[in-house]
Amino acid sequence: MTEAVSPPRPTGASSEAPPAELERGLKNRHLQLIAIGGAIGTGLFLGSGTVISLTGPSIIFVYMIIGVFVFFIMRALGELLLSNLHYKTFGDIAKDMLGPWAGFFVSWTYWFSWVVACVADIVAITAYTQYFAPDLPVWVPALLTAIGLTILNLQPVKWFGETEFWFAIVKIVAILGLIAVGIVLIVTGYTSPDGVQASVTNLWEHGGLFPLGASGFIMGFQMGVFAFIGVELVGTAAAETQNPRRNLPKAINSIVVRIIVFYVGAMVVIMSITPWDQIEAGTSPFTSTLLLAGFGAAAFAINLVVLTSAASSANSGLYSGTRMLFGLAKDGHAARVFAKVDRRFIPRNAVFFTCVFLFAAIPLLYAGDGVVQAFTFVSSVCASLVLFTWGSIVASHLVYQRRHPEKHAASAFRMPFAKVTPWLVFAFFAFIIVTLLLGESTRPALLAAPVWFVVLAFLWMLRRRRLLREGLPLTGAIPTTTHPLDEVDAEH
Repeated sequence: MTEAVSPPRPTGASSEAPPAELERGLKNRHLQLIAIGGAIGTGLFLGSGTVISLTGPSIIFVYMIIGVFVFFIMRALGELLLSNLHYKTFGDIAKDMLGPWAGFFVSWTYWFSWVVACVADIVAITAYTQYFAPDLPVWVPALLTAIGLTILNLQPVKWFGETEFWFAIVKIVAILGLIAVGIVLIVTGYTSPDGVQASVTNLWEHGGLFPLGASGFIMGFQMGVFAFIGVELVGTAAAETQNPRRNLPKAINSIVVRIIVFYVGAMVVIMSITPWDQIEAGTSPFTSTLLLAGFGAAAFAINLVVLTSAASSANSGLYSGTRMLFGLAKDGHAARVFAKVDRRFIPRNAVFFTCVFLFAAIPLLYAGDGVVQAFTFVSSVCASLVLFTWGSIVASHLVYQRRHPEKHAASAFRMPFAKVTPWLVFAFFAFIIVTLLLGESTRPALLAAPVWFVVLAFLWMLRRRRLLREGLPLTGAIPTTTHPLDEVDAEH
């Protein structure tokens, strides 16, 4: 359902017309594929090579454990979003449940984390481009990608949905195709040109399932978390989705199946074809596995797929970041100019402002020893920040249980074991923070994260003082009345 654009005010009006709302232009198939695409990104295609080098075959258990906790987080988010369809993002949830300061911190942190993630994706795109054109200057693909993403996000949301729908289809077909080919190679006992026979025994015959011991297994979580960043995108897209009460639970409940098929299944097949100790860190194991197996043409095709996957991830991240900035502006927590939407319901100013930061990927490519080092640093920063966002969702759910026990009891989409799982999730976050501190490549990024929150605290004090001085509310009010979509759902 789309709210009408407010008519223009008469000439000479003292204030400008209130901004229009976003349009619910995403259909069920868009939301389902956005949910899948959010779970299949650069972290799986490129980052999994680094995780394999750290953990060996135990990466399978790393992804399974992270997947379980991500599922709990998403169930908490789903119940909160459906408890009040006036919520547009989890920034709205945080400000309603935790206070105006929380909405400010969560929304700006999520915006910044997606800016960082998009930079990481552009760095990854540059790495993939080197496969096709090794002599091409790294700034060229980075610049073209940043421009292309800007253009894509200036299109109506239904076109974003269509773009992500087909991007996700490509990723799904590629991974399922790799798994199918891998199973055939394993069943037939295919032997690569290097003399390695495809077999599931390769999972444990090269040092066992935990070849690097408990320490290696634990260190795998630091990069493993980055692979799951983006699953919460389905919560942002819900604000522009038709029939969220029917479509959102479907998208969230399918997360477990996606993790088993796309993460666990792909890793099992890859390491059965190519022993884990022959997979080079910093490269896409999908491409290197096919190359080692002697399938050069297939490796070329897979590299095209992972290139589009990185573009898809960046496109989704930019979409999510601009919507979060739009919400901040609506609350008075950012310049009001970012709350404006054009005739196609696009927050154009928010898009342009966010896209400016994508060009930071270009100097970053020249700052370190290589593309992989740049990707590792940027993804570690993003992982550190997303823990705060995920944590706000769980904390909001705890307050929601205490404040609205009747809603929680009556919810048709309750978080499983809600009295216990939030605390288990918090314990898991503490564990992830420890692993980030232990890793030499991830420690600087984690230690840099508090600087961002110090900056936010300073900005919040300034914004809060200004709002109070002008006699304005600290945040936009969220209606508690029935949402129009509830009435539509009731009719059906």
